[in-house]
Amino acid sequence: MSTVNIHLILGRTVSMIVPARAVESDDAGLLLWVAPGTPLWRAAIPTGTHLRDLPPEGSYPLRADRWRHGGALILQPAGAGHAVWWNFTRGQEFRSWYVNLESRASTPDGADVHVTDQELDITVTPDRAWEWKDEESFAAKTGHPVYWTAAEAAAIRAEGVRVTRLIDSASYPFDGTWCDFRPPASWPVPELPELPLGPAGGDADA
Repeated sequence: MSTVNIHLILGRTVSMIVPARAVESDDAGLLLWVAPGTPLWRAAIPTGTHLRDLPPEGSYPLRADRWRHGGALILQPAGAGHAVWWNFTRGQEFRSWYVNLESRASTPDGADVHVTDQELDITVTPDRAWEWKDEESFAAKTGHPVYWTAAEAAAIRAEGVRVTRLIDSASYPFDGTWCDFRPPASWPVPELPELPLGPAGGDADA
């Protein structure tokens, strides 16, 4: 497979479906590249709002849009409850890391990966200074039946703590690997995937 459709989900709502190029795929996990300007599907939520602040029971149609940022490499380690993003400027300079705490499930053919966001994240500067992100929203959602229990919240935070130890020790993936990544000029920007797309099946495998 050369393209994987990433479904980003919060609660029961799909916030975005973005196609990404598979850079590496092996037993260790999946590395994906989202190119600037990539066509995608985005939930049509009210202007000036963020999905995290809207009722989880809401239903929002998906509208065609484009990736509005610089490029991003996304590492989804096999069996882990997180992904690591390398964020680049539009000029292809490394800007920051971002740790997304999440659960994942892939379709049997691997063409789609469904990422359920767990709200709590970690931002990491190029000199490896890090801080938690969205702690208040994470706490507010804990115990809600659409999100996670208190016990699950503790496990989510523990996963984040494990990642911070990698950051502090400058261990992979925070050792400088991929920070100089430049996509080959021959790589085309993926096309907008068709809707509807089928649900993921089985357990998370990336």
